[in-house]
Amino acid sequence: MELIDGKAVAAQIKKEIAAEVEEIKATGAKVPHLAAVLVGHDGGSETYVANKVRTCEELGFKSTLIRYEYNVSEEELLACVDRLNRDDDVDGFIVQLPLPKHISEDKIIEAIDYRKDVDGFHPVNVGRMSIGLPCFLPATPSGILELLKRYEIETKGKHCVVLGRSNIVGKPVAMLMLQKTYPGDCTVTVCHSRTKNIKDMCLQADIIIAALGVPEFVKGDMVKEGVVVIDVGTTRVPSPKTKSGFKLTGDVAFDEVAPKCAYITPVPGGVGPMTIVSLMKNTLLAAKKEIYK
Repeated sequence: MELIDGKAVAAQIKKEIAAEVEEIKATGAKVPHLAAVLVGHDGGSETYVANKVRTCEELGFKSTLIRYEYNVSEEELLACVDRLNRDDDVDGFIVQLPLPKHISEDKIIEAIDYRKDVDGFHPVNVGRMSIGLPCFLPATPSGILELLKRYEIETKGKHCVVLGRSNIVGKPVAMLMLQKTYPGDCTVTVCHSRTKNIKDMCLQADIIIAALGVPEFVKGDMVKEGVVVIDVGTTRVPSPKTKSGFKLTGDVAFDEVAPKCAYITPVPGGVGPMTIVSLMKNTLLAAKKEIYK
């Protein structure tokens, strides 16, 4: 069993991006600029956005954080998106999800200029991804593919079972694993809360990508020997063993499943660190106008 070290891979990619930014600065060109819009004070969102701002500093990017209170109107938020769309200095921006219930996430996402949509959620980017055209890939699926690539894990002709059908992870990663590329070329099965025989499906899988958000859902008796397991789950569960009283838990019962695996990602330290560097890669691509001229 080999542990897939997302922290180490993310650190390597950060070095590669930082070196590229140094070259950009040396030529006197404009450094990449990422803006983030944060609504309210959700703990998880605060942490994610703080990490993004800190990573921008590490890499030499310019970053802007725009904050709104929870009661911001949809109109005000749409006006902010419009300003960012028209700001030539901003290469890419994100509106941190989830948003308060009174704001339509779909409306906000669709209002973002797809050429600045470094989260990869706009219908234009999703559509281009589904037919294999260059686009901004959603950060978590992109990070998963990067891990498979850096560990040279064979995917061609393999049966990949994706647990979860969210627009952020499940659906896009299933689409990417189907593409005629590496990593990809898989036979893909998507399972979700209404799937009757999840255990049988998992037992057939060469690769399992677990993105259900259900702590320790995948048990040892659900996987075959030699499987590759990518655990996307990050749920805070109570724990007497930590100072905070909580621990971050994946969708996979690690201690049971790991002994059967060829490769497995830990939680934390697996997919998580890759998500932010994937966003930074998209911002760099946006700054260089490599996807959309």
